[in-house]
Parts: sequence; C-alpha cells; structure tokens
Amino acid sequence: MLLTSIDPFVQEFERQFDRLTRQAAAEGGGAVMPMDGIRRADDVVLRFDLPGIDPDSIEVTVDRGVLSVTARREEEYGEDERVFVRERVMGAFTRRIYLSEHLDSDKIDAGYHNGVLTVRIPVTERAKPRKVEISRGENKAINA
Repeated sequence: MLLTSIDPFVQEFERQFDRLTRQAAAEGGGAVMPMDGIRRADDVVLRFDLPGIDPDSIEVTVDRGVLSVTARREEEYGEDERVFVRERVMGAFTRRIYLSEHLDSDKIDAGYHNGVLTVRIPVTERAKPRKVEISRGENKAINA
C-alpha cells in the first residue's frame, strides 16, 4: 500500500504552470513573469519577479476565480542614445492564475518591494485542517 500526501493547492499550481509553459513555448516566448507559489497553513503566497517595473504600472485583479497580474516596462532611452544590445523585454506583462474555491478571493492583499510583487491569498476556514472528534459509544452485548 502506498500512502501519499496530496495537497490540492500544489496540484493546481503545478497544472497551471505546466499549461502556461506549454502555451509560452507554442507562442515563441515573449514577456515572462516568473512566479513562486508557497502554501502555508492559513494562506497561499505568490511572489512574482518584476524587476525594473514602475509600481504604478502594476495591476492585480480578481474576476470569477481568476487572479490577473499585469505590469508594464517602458523603454528608457534618450534622444541621443542608440541601442546596440537589447535583451530586456519591454511592454506589457500579464500572468493569470486560476484560484481554487478553497481560497478567499475577497481578502487578497498585495505588496511590491525590491522588484518582487507578493500576493497573499487567505485559505477559507472550511479548507483549513481541523481535528475530528471521535465519539466513544458504549459496548453493548449482543444477546442471541
């Protein structure tokens, strides 16, 4: 017998990551917004790398169970400057995450510090681990 620990949050994020990886490969790349997802006892924390992004350009929205993170990086070249190497992707970045019904999308909060956007999503009370009481009944003899 094999016993495994199954965390539905981890499974969902892995499924979404695989889907997005395949989608990005099919589209030939583009702007990337790397993300780490961490499951804690009372919440899920998502950290997005957004270096060089103006915090005023970041938008976090939730619509019908989908968390969307959008940011924009603009070119910063002067009139008398000529680009000879361009490796940094400019323009709009968007990342969509499908949220589990076990997450409380009404209480999401976000913060941006040192190029990292951190989004915290609380776990609903019904999805938190809880102890189940075991009732003790009387042993009754069976009369034949």
